[in-house]
Amino acid sequence: QVQLVESGGGSVQAGGSLRLSCAASTYIHSINAMGWFRQAPGKEREGVAATRTGTTDTFYTDSALGRFTISQDNVNVYLQMNNLKPDDTAMYYCAAGQSTWRGGLSYDYNVWGRGTQVTGSS
Repeated sequence: QVQLVESGGGSVQAGGSLRLSCAASTYIHSINAMGWFRQAPGKEREGVAATRTGTTDTFYTDSALGRFTISQDNVNVYLQMNNLKPDDTAMYYCAAGQSTWRGGLSYDYNVWGRGTQVTGSS
C-alpha cells in the first residue's frame, strides 16, 4: 500500500520558518500533481500549494503567496514556509493526484499522508 509520509512540522513563533517534507513509501504510477493541504479545527480542508509534475505550473492559496514555496524532487515534495502566522496553525497533509491538473482542489488528489502539525504562536 502506497503511503505518503510527512515530516518537518512543529511549533514556531510568528515570523519563523518551517520546511515540510513528504516522501512516498513506494513508487506511485502516473502522478500528475503533488500538493500540500491544511485543516484547522472546525474548518474545511484547503489547498495551500501544489505543483504539476514535470512542469513549472504551481498553485498557491492567496494567504501563502509570497511566503510559502513548493518544490519537488523525484517523488519527494517540500513546502518551505516563511513568515509563519498564527492563522497558519493547522494539520498539514501531503497528497498526490493522478487526474487532471486543476491546482489545489482536494478531490483531484487520491493518495494522502497522515499529516504533520504546524503551530504558529503569537
